[in-house]
Amino acid sequence: MSETRPTLHLVSSPHVHGWWTTPRLMWAVNLCLLPALAAGLAFFGLGGLLLVLAAVAGAAGTEAAIQRWRGLPIQLKDGSAVLTGLLLALILPPSLPLWMAALGGAVSIALGKAVFGGLGMNIFNPALVGRAFLQAAFPVAMTTWTANRLAVDTVSSATPLALVKFREPGILLADVAPPLKDLLLGTTPGSLGETSAIALLLGGGVLLALRLAPWRIPAAMALGALLLGGVFWLVDPASYPHPLFHLLAGGFILGAMFMATDLVTSPLTPLGMWIFGLGAGVLTVIIRLFGGLPEGVMYSILIMNSTVPLLNRWTRPRVYGAAR
Repeated sequence: MSETRPTLHLVSSPHVHGWWTTPRLMWAVNLCLLPALAAGLAFFGLGGLLLVLAAVAGAAGTEAAIQRWRGLPIQLKDGSAVLTGLLLALILPPSLPLWMAALGGAVSIALGKAVFGGLGMNIFNPALVGRAFLQAAFPVAMTTWTANRLAVDTVSSATPLALVKFREPGILLADVAPPLKDLLLGTTPGSLGETSAIALLLGGGVLLALRLAPWRIPAAMALGALLLGGVFWLVDPASYPHPLFHLLAGGFILGAMFMATDLVTSPLTPLGMWIFGLGAGVLTVIIRLFGGLPEGVMYSILIMNSTVPLLNRWTRPRVYGAAR
């Protein structure tokens, strides 16, 4: 008679499982982006929907092709590829050709995610990698903007950041900077999902309320932008925009709430999150004011993504009872 012995299963952490799984988290973030998507479609028409479908198709198709090439089961139901494509579409000009959006989605997955080993192993935010590629490869198309059809007094289709950055000598800042109310409502030219601060705050608020993103990162990013932007504004308010302009214009809110808070590419420790957010906010203002491009959110987050391994190491909390 053989003795039956219990089988010992060795598995990696986490050993305690909660209700939030990776697919549920990814689809929840997708749902939180719906207010920004709805606002973009209202402002720029159904052509924005085709842009989203092209970017999502490029991302999801590349994800499936790479998984099949590696001999892995095709897993698109987790929603990560859809989220990458949706985020990319929301930070693209509404008039961008659809094939460029699809190419950007493919690059986001191939170079921003798969090359590092797949989901959970990437260093940089995949959607921002795709946009950085499009910015470098197609600079004219990426800086061609469509006038918001709900705007009343739109004279130029340039974005608020471009109007402030590239105004002619002698033109006062107050003559080109749109009112903060227009930035809140979104009646300004810009990327598909970046114009309406109210819609982004609504979706981002739900994201933070569900604790699907750490609140410290967007808070620190806003603090960094407010402090540095406020210093320049106090020194010369005629030449530098109000610090709230930095928060409401461009992709700041979308980047702070939905991209800088990416659980894979952001720090794990509370102190690391504060340093990460402050650095991203300060870099955004520096690039906007002194760089060659009017927007700096994309590059600031990508730069801070590269510091995450060091931040996790340097800010690791001391084990209870251990000596310093």
